[in-house]
Amino acid sequence: MTEVALAPDTTPQVPMMIQQLLAKVGIAYRAVAECAEQDPAQRVQAVLLDDAVGALLALFPRDQLLDLARLAELTGRKLVAVKPERLERMLGKHDLHSLPALPPLTSSPCLYDERLLQQETLLLDSGTPGLLLEIASADFKPLLAKASAARFGEPLANIRPNLDRPDDDRAEITLAVQNFTARRIQQRLEETIEIPPLPETAQKIVKLRVDPDATVDDITGVVETDPALAAQVVSWAASPYYAAPGKIRSVEDAIVRVLGFDLVINLALGLALGKTLSLPKDQPQQTTPYWQQAIYTAAVIEGLTRAMPRGERPEAGLTYLGGLLHNFGYLVLAHVFPPHFSLICRHLEVNPHLAAPYVEQHLLGITREQIGSWLMRFWDMPEELATALRFQNDPHYSGSHSAYANLIYLAVNLLRQRGIGSGLAGEIPDSLLQRLEIPRDKAEEAVSKVLEAEAALRELASQFHPAH
Repeated sequence: MTEVALAPDTTPQVPMMIQQLLAKVGIAYRAVAECAEQDPAQRVQAVLLDDAVGALLALFPRDQLLDLARLAELTGRKLVAVKPERLERMLGKHDLHSLPALPPLTSSPCLYDERLLQQETLLLDSGTPGLLLEIASADFKPLLAKASAARFGEPLANIRPNLDRPDDDRAEITLAVQNFTARRIQQRLEETIEIPPLPETAQKIVKLRVDPDATVDDITGVVETDPALAAQVVSWAASPYYAAPGKIRSVEDAIVRVLGFDLVINLALGLALGKTLSLPKDQPQQTTPYWQQAIYTAAVIEGLTRAMPRGERPEAGLTYLGGLLHNFGYLVLAHVFPPHFSLICRHLEVNPHLAAPYVEQHLLGITREQIGSWLMRFWDMPEELATALRFQNDPHYSGSHSAYANLIYLAVNLLRQRGIGSGLAGEIPDSLLQRLEIPRDKAEEAVSKVLEAEAALRELASQFHPAH
């Protein structure tokens, strides 16, 4: 057996239980640090699934998507990811952070994608964050002696999310609706997918947003005509997050003393839009609650915008609104494709190594970013918002209104690096920070400040959509 010599006090260690297991079966390995340059075809993804029959361990390379429909054809079983609590209990017994792709570790039958062994060397999670086990494929093969081989993964090379062709969005959304819903395609896509109209309150707020002469009295009047909205604006201003002195007695008081005109107008717009589509009853396991994610992202973007040079800052209210609505396409997908949305949830659970666009593209042929951006345009929302939602996953986007999209990407991935939010943390390239003119340390500082107020932010999120 071979190991890297690691300093016990500073360097991550392969868990003792894994060292003992590999020694027992006589498998040579090398501990290596995880890095972005490693070939996903060599990375072994382990997913524990179950159904009424029992558990099954699935192993496949990370350059593939685990297709549950194909798995059902192969096994005759409707397998889904095991409950997170059960997996955490199992891992916790052995002080493991993640599930290593070692069949002897579980008592479950194992199924592996046969293309796994095409690589000369494999990289497995060790159970310690950031540390992998490098094992020769020939040495790993004996561990699969009792396992079954099949082809159940879809190569990511065959799945091409539309990241940079917004002109094709309408045609692709129309095709998805035709293929995956029973609705008759009418002359206008907007009529076909039965999206509710922009609420009257939101229409009034949109007009105020673009009115240079709008005053506090104007926004106060609009908010006060919607009692639920008025109550939420007041409770927002009174929350511990803003720590306002004295009691907040009215909407006008909330605006003038605490929140300010811009924040209220965008907060009210976000609240009004949020009421048009209800949160889906189904959702992926271990996902961050929708509005909690929205509030955290908006708060981080608020700090990041302030970290930009004053002359280069985009409109602060709109960047905040982009943060609130960045995942709005998630709600639209659930609204338009309800049966298929559950399929998306189940596939996200068994493909934790993949970003959501790959799963959505594979199952529907469109992504939440495409349909969310389309809806913003249908509702005549500001073009900056449509662009922000559409290109939020592209750290290299430098087209018109790029700051809005770049800020969402930066905020979402900074939060993911701190363990908040759903999905893998993406790389934050220097070029993105240079476009925004935000030093990396200032970006980290903005997130730290938000997380210092985590309890207060959670309370805000609960107020934001109390019915859900």
